[in-house]
Amino acid sequence: MLCSCKESTDPSSCFNDLQKIGSSLGDQTNLEELERFASAIASKERLIIIKALKNIDRCVCELEIILNKSQSTISHHLRKLVAAGIIQGYKKQKFTYYHLNKEEIKHYLDIFNQVLAFN
Repeated sequence: MLCSCKESTDPSSCFNDLQKIGSSLGDQTNLEELERFASAIASKERLIIIKALKNIDRCVCELEIILNKSQSTISHHLRKLVAAGIIQGYKKQKFTYYHLNKEEIKHYLDIFNQVLAFN
């Protein structure tokens, strides 16, 4: 209970103040972007894919070897990263290659810094 963890002469006022803080923190539109980004990178395999694409575009078959995973597993991870805008795919002959969208990653990192920075 609030009254047992915080000394307050007016628990009702304290409760209302805390609700306002919660509402203002939750209303930040950047939080949805951060959630999408964090969800997309919340996998060791996806982080490895990002690192593998850091300096060179790669096709799915290369990523299969790098991660030692099946094509379907790689495709699952690629879809998550594409949906977040972190990578983009393009066709080159009969293969699909992927490259890192570095500007989008910088954008997400800027949002992280704005929202989570300690001042």
